[in-house]
Amino acid sequence: MELWYTEDQNNILRFSYRVNQSLHVEKTPFQHLAVLDTVGFGRMLVLDGIVQTTVWDEFIYHEMIAHVPLNTHPNPKKVLIIGGGDGGTAREVVRHPRVEKAVMVEIDERVVAAAREYLPELSVELDNPKLDLRFTDGIKHVAASRNEYDVVIIDSTDPVGPAVGLFSREFYSQVYQALKEDGLFVAQTESPLFNTDVLARICKDVGAIFPVVRTYLACVPSYPGGLWSFTLGSKKYDPLEVKPEIIPALGYRYYNLQVHRAAFALPQFLKEALGQG
Repeated sequence: MELWYTEDQNNILRFSYRVNQSLHVEKTPFQHLAVLDTVGFGRMLVLDGIVQTTVWDEFIYHEMIAHVPLNTHPNPKKVLIIGGGDGGTAREVVRHPRVEKAVMVEIDERVVAAAREYLPELSVELDNPKLDLRFTDGIKHVAASRNEYDVVIIDSTDPVGPAVGLFSREFYSQVYQALKEDGLFVAQTESPLFNTDVLARICKDVGAIFPVVRTYLACVPSYPGGLWSFTLGSKKYDPLEVKPEIIPALGYRYYNLQVHRAAFALPQFLKEALGQG
């Protein structure tokens, strides 16, 4: 008998993944957590019924959410990661040579515990001396920070459950205050195909606060529609003006200078939805 895991995208569309076996299931104090061994995608992390990452294609998402902002800022010494309990974003951040310290704030300790046990490829750097891992509310941490970080990376789940507040204009204003005078931030901002309205609202909210706002895309096959968006808000630096000489040679699997530049070329329907003509 074949086993399948099905994610409900909306009331007209579902995505299914063939499963070998369920490795771990629990209800944490914050959300439903599952780790599945799938055919093709390998081990998969699922939170509240939504696929978060798989060992087969996680490098695409994590390289793009981390290295685009880190290489846009010329000297990202101190970095804040909100969420990212699987450890993939932290892994990419701490290997960047100009990063001296990364603070990772994850609200759900059980996600990290599951990643340590079942996703060692992602969680491998969670004990790196550069990383300060804290289990607390990311929104509260940001609200209490002032002029502290060069780069903030919001690696959140979808805007449901504990992540709802990470998609508000009020939160983006607090991120602005937490950043240094030339700081910048990036957030995962959902599917540009199925969540266009959410992405458009985010861009409008970020644009009301930051002088530089750019949305970029990456292909993440395990995510609904295969196309995913990230939105960057910057006080000073424009990711379209990144200098090739500052990009370190880190043996990327997806990211490179050409991908960095091309990721900001948006299809016409999305430019119009975001008010860019």
